[in-house]
Amino acid sequence: MKTVGIISEYNPFHNGHQWQIQQARKLSGCTHVICVMSGNFVQRGELAIFDKWKRAEMAILGGADVVLELPVVFSVRSAQYFATGGIRLLHSLGIVSHLCFGAETPDLSTLWTYAKAIDNKETLEAFRRYLKDGLTYAAALSQAIQTTYNHPIEKLNHPNNILAVEYLRAIRKYAPSIIPIAVERHHAHYHDTNIAGTFASATAIRQALFKEELQTVAQVLPNSSYQIINELFKNKRGPADIAKLENVILAKLRTTSLTQLEQLPDISEGLHYKLQQAALKSGNIGDLLFNLKSRRYPLTRLQRILIHTLLGTSQSLLNEFDLDGPRYARILAFNTQGREIIKELNQHASVPVVTKTSHYLNSLSRNTNTLTKAQQMLAYDTLASDVYTLSLPVSPWTTGAWDFKQSPCYRP
Repeated sequence: MKTVGIISEYNPFHNGHQWQIQQARKLSGCTHVICVMSGNFVQRGELAIFDKWKRAEMAILGGADVVLELPVVFSVRSAQYFATGGIRLLHSLGIVSHLCFGAETPDLSTLWTYAKAIDNKETLEAFRRYLKDGLTYAAALSQAIQTTYNHPIEKLNHPNNILAVEYLRAIRKYAPSIIPIAVERHHAHYHDTNIAGTFASATAIRQALFKEELQTVAQVLPNSSYQIINELFKNKRGPADIAKLENVILAKLRTTSLTQLEQLPDISEGLHYKLQQAALKSGNIGDLLFNLKSRRYPLTRLQRILIHTLLGTSQSLLNEFDLDGPRYARILAFNTQGREIIKELNQHASVPVVTKTSHYLNSLSRNTNTLTKAQQMLAYDTLASDVYTLSLPVSPWTTGAWDFKQSPCYRP
């Protein structure tokens, strides 16, 4: 079996994603496609517009064979940790020969140059220094490479190029047998907000969906995605709304001790003081982010911190999880070819293949102090779902414990 991997968010699954899966098969010569997908919270520290099971179902109907969840302790992280988590999970499966990813500059030679430059000791030191000075991840990376190698940095100012470089770095370190394939983003750029033709960015699609403009997005979605999204709207199972969580976030920030806030991921230079003061001065999430945002603290970093506040994760905990990477392969959805993949995974994967969460964990045991590292990581995925569902429009979707009841979606 030849299998190509894709690391994704599918927020939501659109025509560009379907095209990439087609290209992944064509360019790799692989017969099977495994997608590793963020769960209910995504890399920029935002809620996924629809829950992970429905987004995984869209991906299966759009051409994927198996969709696995990237644990939340890797998905809500900066590009380096997001990419590394995805690569290490794919490598642990024991059957993935290729990785396909999108990039604004799909020139592997150029991307490898950047990847190798970043891993130079002097570049890493400069990178950390620029991060400490308050530059964004992309800006710090660009400046570090320019300082030490004098390479042109314009190409690193694109989000998919940054992720592509991080995929290559992770392949080089953890999975040298995986062959990378870069494909150009098709027609729409990452931050484009216009919908024209049959391709649009996920950003533009989400904006239209939040305005309930379903007919506007119909042309840029596979029909299967459109039908699922239409049904989600009818049943009021989405979209997720961060405003429904803002009182919980403000309460957490106002009542958590400064010592605990200081332990949150990405906290430095006294940001925990600023967090608590901003929570006292703010009445909603928009005001909170406005009072916090600065050149030193970009929006995505702040949004990730708020998600980690909700989940109760700490930097020391993430450091522990980073040592070994993802400790299980949790299946969200699969098709008939996916059945063949799952058989192979049960024989070749170096981590457990999870089809039923309740076989490993339940809503009572997840709160004990006797969990293994794998159970602890899985517990955070279940907690993330319990928080996420509170952002959905109405009951019964706002209830908890979905992870212990929901089986992987099978679509022949």
